[in-house]
Amino acid sequence: MAGLLMELFNNGKHICLVFRDLVTGGEAVQANQFLVYDNEHAALIDPGGELTYSRLFMAISEYMNVKNLDYIIASHQDPDIVASLNKWLVGTDAKVVVPELWQRFIPHFTRPGKISGRLITMPDQGMNLQLGSISLKALPAHFLHAEGNFQFYDPISKILFSGDMGANLSPDADLNTPVTDFSQVLPYLDGFHKRYMNSNKVCRFWVHMVRQLDISMIVPQHGRAFSGKAMGQFLDYIENLQCGIDLLTQDHYRIP
Repeated sequence: MAGLLMELFNNGKHICLVFRDLVTGGEAVQANQFLVYDNEHAALIDPGGELTYSRLFMAISEYMNVKNLDYIIASHQDPDIVASLNKWLVGTDAKVVVPELWQRFIPHFTRPGKISGRLITMPDQGMNLQLGSISLKALPAHFLHAEGNFQFYDPISKILFSGDMGANLSPDADLNTPVTDFSQVLPYLDGFHKRYMNSNKVCRFWVHMVRQLDISMIVPQHGRAFSGKAMGQFLDYIENLQCGIDLLTQDHYRIP
């Protein structure tokens, strides 16, 4: 599995892993999957779709008995987030953690009745999810980009798993090398954020929330992590970003 996974943090008892390159051959958008492991308890964040399942299962098995996963967490309802859910329900005993807003949509990824008794819903205001000795924080990130959307903060590693916020798909970049100068990736994320993020209003709310956290790294679902000064540069960019409905005019709503 060399090259498929990377340890973002490991102090012997608490480990954060990222799986970056499980979709091959240009079949689909590159997507990262995350495992947070604490004292023999583990949560898999945004496991992805059918294209990632088999290789992800094998990669995780190098660290633990996959059947013993505590949680399968979906930040929102998109296929690249959780389309493989049915296989994870069969292959593990994990509880499935999803936004309350999407709880009636998520079962479309699985078989009737399969999710019964295994669903935990995240209320709009967020929640603390007990994982081993820690409380993994589910942070509200609504409309960035999904209506009911969450991000996850690990208080031990101080990593913010930011979902689509911060997605940067620069060609030929080393995915395991964090971004330390935001200008390097600005051309590769600007268009995405202007289209997929809802408005400057919610961007500003999000930045205000995030700046209250002690963060060592921002790790999005697509592309490279942000560290060092690039984190502050990225937050400044998002705080001032005109995007989504800010950019729409009547010309966007015309009969073809």
